[in-house]
Amino acid sequence: MLSLNRTSGWLAVALGMVLGGLGAVHSALAQDTSSAAADSISRYGNLNVERSSGVIDPELGQKHYRRGNTYNNLERFDEAIAEYQLAITADPTFADSYRQLANIFYFQERFDDAIPMLARFIDHQKEVTAGLIASLNTLGQLLRDAQRFDEAIEIDLRAIENDAENTSQIYVMGNTYANAGHTAEAIRIYEKAITVLPNDAFMHRTLGRLLEQEKRLDEALVQYHAAATIDPASQFYKDLITGLEAQLAP
Repeated sequence: MLSLNRTSGWLAVALGMVLGGLGAVHSALAQDTSSAAADSISRYGNLNVERSSGVIDPELGQKHYRRGNTYNNLERFDEAIAEYQLAITADPTFADSYRQLANIFYFQERFDDAIPMLARFIDHQKEVTAGLIASLNTLGQLLRDAQRFDEAIEIDLRAIENDAENTSQIYVMGNTYANAGHTAEAIRIYEKAITVLPNDAFMHRTLGRLLEQEKRLDEALVQYHAAATIDPASQFYKDLITGLEAQLAP
């Protein structure tokens, strides 16, 4: 049974790409918080201004965001969170604020708080980027871990669409659903996978196995034939076909 370890290498790399990373505190800031850090915070000060409801103020949002980054670098995370939230209040379209909040919540293991921040970051992405792909993978993982499978499946399908070469992650998704008894969702994962990876013989075989388990034998046989066509030298796929045809014989 495959399971997702939140501390696994791929996830650490993925979060480093999308969420920016908390990073080590810069030594100069850590050693002189009374001067350099204070100066930096002061630079983005004077933010206690009233904002009219419904008015987007990108400049004010940027100021709160930069101030949040300063607190973040100092590991003053409660203050950083407050500043990023103010940045969003000033400019709800400022995607990087959602990203930074998700980052902090994730590493604080506040996963229920990280989930909506990741979702909002994703909603604000207009193009397919490494950041979007990593966010989709991370959000899908968190939803699956929380057993929120109805929500996770739609995120996972988007992740496959935009990150087709990440076959190991596809198998993690499919195995997680299958092992949790959500075979229909596992089938959807592999059905999506073969649309973006039509020449992956083992992906066809995996889908065929699930279909066979669900007694959808004719559909399973189609997938076994597809696998054998892609890899005609494989006796394994030929044996799958022979065995299933025997079951289907009158």
